[in-house]
Amino acid sequence: MERSRLVLAGLLQLLAILYALWFWGDRQYTLALLVFSLPPIVLMIGVMTRRRTAAFWAGVLALFWFSHAVMVAWADPVKAKFAWVGIVLSIGIVLATSWPAFAKRFGRKG
Repeated sequence: MERSRLVLAGLLQLLAILYALWFWGDRQYTLALLVFSLPPIVLMIGVMTRRRTAAFWAGVLALFWFSHAVMVAWADPVKAKFAWVGIVLSIGIVLATSWPAFAKRFGRKG
């Protein structure tokens, strides 16, 4: 499996773990897991099984995760550390989903 898929799968797994820790102790914890942790896990499985659209949807949802994390980092100083990790992971997901296209476009020719 190419490196970008492994990196993407690892980042998705870390994001799911981050959200599980982020919402730990919340009274709506199960709902938070369904909304925030389940999508990265499903996408990680899709990436690992080479589903064609899994990386695309990971990149699209990473924009949502990024926006959510920026909003929380700005508005809630108590949860800002979780939010900053989420920002870094979501940027990493966007880069990992884009890397094969960048390599193809700007890679060595000839």
